Amino acid sequence: MGKIYDHIPDKIEAFIKRQKMFFVATAPLSGDGHINTSPKGYDSFKIIDDKTVAYLDYGGSGIETHAHVLENGRITIMFCAYEGKADIMRLYGRGEVCAFYDEGFAEKLAWFPDFDRARAIITVHLTRVTDSCGFAVPFYDYKGERDQLHRSHKNKTIEDWQEYRLGKNAESIDGLPGLVRPD
Repeated sequence: MGKIYDHIPDKIEAFIKRQKMFFVATAPLSGDGHINTSPKGYDSFKIIDDKTVAYLDYGGSGIETHAHVLENGRITIMFCAYEGKADIMRLYGRGEVCAFYDEGFAEKLAWFPDFDRARAIITVHLTRVTDSCGFAVPFYDYKGERDQLHRSHKNKTIEDWQEYRLGKNAESIDGLPGLVRPD
């Protein structure tokens, strides 16, 4: 039986820091909307304190997580052990979005020193932390990060990249607002 916490204990923090990938799950308020699960890699996750985490939303083709968090704040982050002891950790909470054009973005981006740009930083104020066995999660060998997203970003100036993001990520597949062009 898994344990439930109201914060990230030291042993779970150590587990999280060893993982190379995590998943983010969100959903719109509408029962007809699409539930979204997104895998995340790179060194894009940061524990701010034992009740607050953040991750770098580097960007992609969709804007579902961003739009769902803007709409209702609900978010779950899941980590799985692919080596060693079988474990799964879930972090539940209320998220907030700080997009690249928002005040405070540069300070939050500094949490991720290996990145010079990102679509947003998602900060999550935790309401529940759970662990479970993960017995059915297979073993996988980590071979390294893919570099396609980094290369794609580097092939555009900051201005061109921002314009691309604003054009491609204006709304979710359910029509919820994503990136909103600043005035």
